[in-house]
Amino acid sequence: MRLGLLQLNYRVGDVAGNAAKIVAAVQAAPKVDLFVTSELALMGYPPKDLLFNYGLLEKCQKELESLALSLKDYPPILVGAPEFNDTGVGKALFNASFLLQKGRVDASFHKKLLPTYDVFDEARYFESAKSSQILELGGRRIGITICEDIWNDHLFQPAKSLYGQNPMNELRAGRVDLVVNLSSSPFWLGKHKQRETMLSMVAKKSGVPLVYVNQVGGNDDLIFDGRTLAFNHAGEQIAQGAMFAEDFVLVDTDSNVPLPPAIVDEEKELFMALVLGTRDYVEKCGFKKVVLGLSGGIDSALTAVIAAQALGPDKVKAILLPSPYSSKGSIDDSLNLAKRVGIETAILPIGDLMQGFEQALTPVLGGQPTGLTAENLQARIRGNLLMAYSNQTNAMLLTTGNKSELSVGYCTIYGDMAGGLAVISDLPKTLVYRLSNWINQTQNNPIPQAIIDKAPSAELRPNQTDQDSLPPYEQLDAILSLYIEGRRSLAEIVEAGFAEPIVQQIAKLVRGAEFKRKQLPPGLKVHELAFGTGWRMPIAAKSL
Repeated sequence: MRLGLLQLNYRVGDVAGNAAKIVAAVQAAPKVDLFVTSELALMGYPPKDLLFNYGLLEKCQKELESLALSLKDYPPILVGAPEFNDTGVGKALFNASFLLQKGRVDASFHKKLLPTYDVFDEARYFESAKSSQILELGGRRIGITICEDIWNDHLFQPAKSLYGQNPMNELRAGRVDLVVNLSSSPFWLGKHKQRETMLSMVAKKSGVPLVYVNQVGGNDDLIFDGRTLAFNHAGEQIAQGAMFAEDFVLVDTDSNVPLPPAIVDEEKELFMALVLGTRDYVEKCGFKKVVLGLSGGIDSALTAVIAAQALGPDKVKAILLPSPYSSKGSIDDSLNLAKRVGIETAILPIGDLMQGFEQALTPVLGGQPTGLTAENLQARIRGNLLMAYSNQTNAMLLTTGNKSELSVGYCTIYGDMAGGLAVISDLPKTLVYRLSNWINQTQNNPIPQAIIDKAPSAELRPNQTDQDSLPPYEQLDAILSLYIEGRRSLAEIVEAGFAEPIVQQIAKLVRGAEFKRKQLPPGLKVHELAFGTGWRMPIAAKSL
């Protein structure tokens, strides 16, 4: 059987635009027996509470009928879209896949397993299918699954505790000839290898070919990497779509010619993800250009390189905001970076504004602001200037904080946290350095070595360095990884070899910064657990 797998980049809520994408892809494709889209392709994924918008849902159903008519002279197609639940029992919708053929909406198939962990909240909107479903087409029995339905077969997934059922077992009992999976599976580092292993195992265990169609593109904090896959009955990979780009994947399910697994280094994968996520977030939000503050530090340097790659250097404006504490080296390094990357700069010194704020506050404070108050004032002055430029020019402000700083609150709310997108907020500081070094090695050194070599500093007081307030980043990031992503207890982290006072200090800082992170702009998710949609911690809670 010849399948045409449509790996496309959809915009959430743009029903007509998404339908047009599907039509164009089908019309440009070679002859196949069946086309397949990704999960909820017509609505875009994740639609979130747009699924409570009855008018949009009706529009989606009408567009589905129009799509069937537009493709009446083409082979059948499975299209992901929400469907009204007319049973009167349970939630109002099903997460469905519709079969369109000969100008009609012929059948629908419903998702059975509805994830509610991490970034997923599907049980909020959808009713679960009562049984797995089989499509009979061209003399073949095709098991139709939607994303999570197939993940429950993964040996390493704690699925029994999540669902207590396995749709793949039902399909095997139904003696299917092929399994098709419509997915919208978000990216994080290491996810693709996990998918390959799991899907290969499912195909081999079932003894039938399996195809997996994934969405590509960035939607809010989520990045979808595409990399559509197909396996033969022996679990050997026979096709793979492009990563982080739209693609049409032609699959012959009878093929016994295996492909070698793709080898991609982690830094390249990470850079491509951040570039795609930045481009799609900015453009899908209706912006054409961005602005960021360039400090002479590694974080803003990396953000500038990503932005220039995502949008083009002519769409990026970098503003230098030196204070009396800013070193000449930081200014020179920033200008050097901008020249190498090809982005425009402006310099707005903030010394006079600092004096004005100090004078205004002196009567109510009984003296000039000092210590942390004075340091945060500098960050907030910079935030005000950057936001003013953003407002006046309609350029989205990119924030430049990394995950290490955001974890422990080493950032200023309404200051350096101001903006529309936190590009590297899921990158620990040590990964920022790793990625920056990789960029220099592969892209003709856009980041001056002086920026990479200098000791990290906010430059908010004389001779300040990050390590005045924080442990060395290698130690900090190791502890944060165990505490946040590993969800280890403090005792377990101490047992892993870290000093108890430092572990206690870091845990206290993480809990104390929760109110700040709740007001952070959306950040691009590149780890299994990121601050954002999948991080649902209370603010007013007892510290652990």
